[in-house]
Amino acid sequence: MLTALLGFGAAAALIVLLPGPDTLVVVRNLLRGGRRRATATASGVLSGLVVWVLAASLGVSALLRASHTGYDVLRYVGGAYLVWIGIQSLRSRALASQELDTGAVAKTPRRYGPLLGSGYLAGLATDLLNPKVGVFFITFLPAFVPHNARIGLTTLAFGAIFVAETLVYFVVLIRVADRVVGWMNDARIRRRLDRIAGAVFIAFGVRLATESGG
Repeated sequence: MLTALLGFGAAAALIVLLPGPDTLVVVRNLLRGGRRRATATASGVLSGLVVWVLAASLGVSALLRASHTGYDVLRYVGGAYLVWIGIQSLRSRALASQELDTGAVAKTPRRYGPLLGSGYLAGLATDLLNPKVGVFFITFLPAFVPHNARIGLTTLAFGAIFVAETLVYFVVLIRVADRVVGWMNDARIRRRLDRIAGAVFIAFGVRLATESGG
């Protein structure tokens, strides 16, 4: 069992380090609202992961994978949500350009915040509206479950490891990124970052909504 836990921990660490929508939404809110908002967003992401882990351990995720309709509905909603965030980033970039032209100080307009909030709810929605997270837990975790082990409890333990590693990742990410947030808050750099973030969010959303669930 220890070997399985260590093996899963190593594999999960590699997956956690791969940047995805969750990382992007945390970094974006770090730039927009500082460490406090980024921490709230990361908390939302972690809460979403806990929900998926519990669902996987109870077998609910298996039902989601088996139901093509349920998967597709959640996939379309999640894709639309990510595209919406991307559009907001591009709109914020356009606003920053206007502020540079007028000599005004670039500030983030509250009315252009993410659809379901700019902190905890944004992180929670980004994670929960991505059905591939649920599918990931029921396809990746079982591969490490030893023979004769209790699948439910073992899956829960693996999920806890994944959440813990994600927590460590976000703590390091926020602490390191916060040191350069002043540099990132430069208006011209912000325009470039908003352009990149917006394009990536839209790409993630389109890919999520158009990829086959099979």
